[in-house]
Amino acid sequence: MVNLTIHPDKRKARIHKEIYGHFSEHLGRCIYGGFYVGEDSPIPNVRGMRTDVVEALRKIRIPVLRWPGGCFADEYHWMDGIGPKESRKKMINTHWGGVMEDNSFGTHEYFELCEQLGCEAYVNGNLGSGTVKEMSEWVEYITFEGVSPMADLRRQNGSENAWKLPYFGVGNENWGCGGNMTPEYYANEYRRYQTYVRDYKNPDNHGQKSINKICCGPNVDDYEWTRGVMDTCFRHCETRFHGNMDGLSLHYYVHPEGWEIKGSATDFDDKTWYKTLSKAWYMDELVRRHSEIMDEYDPAKQIALVVDEWGAWYTVEPGTNPGFLYQQNTIRDALVAGITLNIFNKHADRVRMANLAQTINVLQSVILTDGADMLLTPTYHVFDLYKDHQDNDLVKSFIDSPETGAEAEYRVPQITESASVDKDGLLHITLTNASLAERTEVKAMICGHRVLSADGGIVCGAMDQKNTFEEPDQVTVQNFSDFQITEDGLTVNLPPRSVLHLAVKTA
Repeated sequence: MVNLTIHPDKRKARIHKEIYGHFSEHLGRCIYGGFYVGEDSPIPNVRGMRTDVVEALRKIRIPVLRWPGGCFADEYHWMDGIGPKESRKKMINTHWGGVMEDNSFGTHEYFELCEQLGCEAYVNGNLGSGTVKEMSEWVEYITFEGVSPMADLRRQNGSENAWKLPYFGVGNENWGCGGNMTPEYYANEYRRYQTYVRDYKNPDNHGQKSINKICCGPNVDDYEWTRGVMDTCFRHCETRFHGNMDGLSLHYYVHPEGWEIKGSATDFDDKTWYKTLSKAWYMDELVRRHSEIMDEYDPAKQIALVVDEWGAWYTVEPGTNPGFLYQQNTIRDALVAGITLNIFNKHADRVRMANLAQTINVLQSVILTDGADMLLTPTYHVFDLYKDHQDNDLVKSFIDSPETGAEAEYRVPQITESASVDKDGLLHITLTNASLAERTEVKAMICGHRVLSADGGIVCGAMDQKNTFEEPDQVTVQNFSDFQITEDGLTVNLPPRSVLHLAVKTA
């Protein structure tokens, strides 16, 4: 038996809905054929956006969508993607597959997509191969309501009203594909570029911001980058630099067999199952250690840690373009998602946005498409289970879980958890069971409250079980009722290889 203790009255931090964000790059079939099929497509669409995809993402309350990259962002020149589509400049996507990018999906299409999804915009600017002028003019084009060359150009291209731009990334992976910079060099460039990311809606701020600026943070465990960027950004500032930096990004992918080999998405053994989940659990250490460095410069935690690329990255599916990063999605990925989202929830005081890579047809997708067909992956169903955490209050909780795993090197907590309370006082508990074989009894003590009722949903199955276009419903959310209400809480019989959500009404 595993003991879980929850204190619903001890609120710790708000779980920002943006933790459940997604990422869309001009990579493979994420944009074209995924989100966007064009107005003339026989596939049902609204102004070019796939109706089935939009409806599916609205169901899981997609809060924010990052675009246009990724590595693509630092070779993207936004003016190539505006104006009449037939006259837009074509380019070679040198990062991803060497295919032709016709720029038919650009700024106007992206904001149309965000409007249909009902989500917030997170745009990544080009620092690596772009200019300060180019970035500054893009922000003006997007956000300025008055009379100016860029605002007039936007109107000429069909959008009378400016758009909201809550999040703007100043470069991407500038330690690598975004320019191979040193942390000090990038931080000085960040200081320069962000100066000209004008907040036209609140020019004097007055404590309000309409644009949150995201600084390029570290790759995995590059703590030297975090310290170098934070130190340089805070140096020689009359006031604390947090006024000009609202988030620091972190990128981390789970590669079961390492960066070069990665490993199959569907063909793996017990050892690889645990190896994968232990690497997912490594996110907890990364968040803690990068946060500790940030605390030295920003003890009030005004700067968010933004994990805007995360997920499992395997070898591409056989017979597909290796530059398209198309992979299948199994119960193992459901566990990766559940474990990681529990980690983000538990660190909600610092982690205030995250973006799964990537939404459709790329890496750990929530949706796969094949022509007119669409399926929802096991990862999608975990986001469906966890959506009720969005904008809730994280509450104090603790679990005394043992470890599980095939070998000492790849052991992982058998049970992970997080708990939150929504605006109506309903308690939401999410649990994962990483064991391949062991059904576990979880005794949950709800301190200071009596449980009146509970409803549950679960995602579980064989470790390599997946949804295919022939059988799209092999893995779905199932009703869960294998629990008992006790005098001091709940006793839950948690199956192996599972992700669970419980909505608990208390008094």
